[in-house]
Amino acid sequence: MDKVNIFGASGHAKVIMNILKLNKIAIRNLYDDRAPFELLGYNVLSLDNNLTKTSKFIVAIGNNGIRRKIVEDVLNKVSFAVAIHPNATIDTTSFLGNGTVVMANCVINASVQIGKHCIINSAAVIEHDCIIEDYVHVSPNATLCGNVRIGAETHIGTGAIIIPNIEIGKNVTIGAGAVVIKNIPDNVTIVGNPARIIKKD
Repeated sequence: MDKVNIFGASGHAKVIMNILKLNKIAIRNLYDDRAPFELLGYNVLSLDNNLTKTSKFIVAIGNNGIRRKIVEDVLNKVSFAVAIHPNATIDTTSFLGNGTVVMANCVINASVQIGKHCIINSAAVIEHDCIIEDYVHVSPNATLCGNVRIGAETHIGTGAIIIPNIEIGKNVTIGAGAVVIKNIPDNVTIVGNPARIIKKD
């Protein structure tokens, strides 16, 4: 695989850098709006206008909305890579969209569909037949039981559990440790066990 560029140079980027190294994929450059500075021995640069479709990128920004905006800004100039930690378990019948990253000890089971530029964070479990739309962040140790659907730009908090056959809307924030037992509409924040809406955006 070609060398990969990373946009974003903070904690999330460090994790992706390690995944690329474990897969023996070279890192070409790091980019960040705060450049110039150094991260783990790499010079961090400002994004220039000399990008081409042969430039492979991963956007290492945890915030879903910011990640989407950056992708849209460079979408027609570059192509995107996928990064999967070698300790992740991914069923061969599942699909990952471009730009998606899968961290250590994740389990992604049969017939899962994961969209573009998603983050499946450390030790998350995505059970069979789940559908995850673009720009979703599934935080560490979250569990999606079978046949769950997650709308675009939703953030599932650390340790949250979603029971089978639930639909979660777009741009939803699910608090850490929440237990979701019913369908959730777009643009809300939910917390608790059982999860309840505490804010409508």
